[in-house]
Amino acid sequence: MSELAAPPSLTARAGFALAMAAVVGVSNWLVQYPINDFLTWGAFSYPIAFLVSDVCNRCFGPRRAREVAFVGFAVGIGLSLWLATVQIAAASGTAFLVSQLLDVAVFNRLRRASWWKAPFWGSVCASILDTAIFFSIAFHGTEVPWLPLAGGDLIAKLLMAVLLLAPYRALVRRFLPGAFTFSGSSRPVASA
Repeated sequence: MSELAAPPSLTARAGFALAMAAVVGVSNWLVQYPINDFLTWGAFSYPIAFLVSDVCNRCFGPRRAREVAFVGFAVGIGLSLWLATVQIAAASGTAFLVSQLLDVAVFNRLRRASWWKAPFWGSVCASILDTAIFFSIAFHGTEVPWLPLAGGDLIAKLLMAVLLLAPYRALVRRFLPGAFTFSGSSRPVASA
């Protein structure tokens, strides 16, 4: 059973879902704007989706994190169709759902390890899969040199996985005061 005092409120669940949808929509718009020959702006915004998922997973468990991913996916696809091309929206939807579910699974498997391992390794594994799926679909049949972009974006996503550990820890402590002990582990949450 979870150590949470109460299940997440509808407001909390909606907040996570809206944050997820906003990250996806903004990222799908930003990925259309290269910084240089090997990097797009989307590489810096998209990893925040893993942060949202990981905070939700730590605070409310994997079932709620998957729920947020599905809701974020649906709303994100709608935003993506409005902000980007159909091909980018399809690539984003596929990559997003598969990588978010992988992130939730990896995170849940490592949730009892040191506080940083679950969000870091979940984000790393999911970023690799997300990048491979997204770029191979989004730019298939176009003249965009997507292999260098995918490589650059992956490096940026991996860097973001490290940089987002501090906000992850701060957000979890805000939602679950006392979540992390001095040994670095964290309180368990239901693993539904």
